[in-house]
Amino acid sequence: MATTLGTPRDQAVDQALRDHPRAALDAESVRDAYRRWAGVYDALFGGVSSPGRRRAVATVNRLPGNRVLEVGVGTGLALPRYRREKNVTGIDLSREMLLKARERVEQEQLSHVDGLLEMDAESMAFADGSFDIAVAMFTASVVPDAKRLLTEMQRVVRPGGHLLFVNHFAAEGGPRWWVERTMAPLSRVLGWHPDFAFSDLFDSRTIEVEAIQPCPPAGLFTLVHLRNAVPNLLAVPEQAAA
Repeated sequence: MATTLGTPRDQAVDQALRDHPRAALDAESVRDAYRRWAGVYDALFGGVSSPGRRRAVATVNRLPGNRVLEVGVGTGLALPRYRREKNVTGIDLSREMLLKARERVEQEQLSHVDGLLEMDAESMAFADGSFDIAVAMFTASVVPDAKRLLTEMQRVVRPGGHLLFVNHFAAEGGPRWWVERTMAPLSRVLGWHPDFAFSDLFDSRTIEVEAIQPCPPAGLFTLVHLRNAVPNLLAVPEQAAA
């Protein structure tokens, strides 16, 4: 839904915002941003992000399969919430955030956490099909290329497994859209894309969507549950068909 503004001047400003370039993120800008955020992340974002994390982990806990990958594990806020039979591996690009997560694992004796690794989510070192479930909480709008992130998550999760995302997705209109679009050039400073849209992550016409659920507070965040595609083993290879 587009923003509707009355005067020609307002319409010109609206169009200028739509045309405003988004500041590109890269791995180094993400590292820099979360080096700054690491010490205060839990205090600033832990509370507002808690309902989304709880809902995502509750979904993971209900799903079949115990091999879980948490992409963008950050300071490990979600780690205590997984059921103990789940074997959780966490990755993050920020060394400073991982240090906080490792302290949490040690202090809370989280024996179900198999490892916390410094790794680029767009180029993971895991073999194909290593996990039953991959979950990315507040990560998709942080990485430089969210579709590449999705492709990597699809690769490391077994066919028929599950992909979960909790994220802020941009409004389609209204005052919130205006604020998000205005903040877009600050992406490198913030460490995420304020104007991140569903289409930046996936094309609903080409992927199996299990569920899309708004999360508190006030639907600011959304839980997206995708099913990893099962290869069509009955498909006839092109050479054979020819």
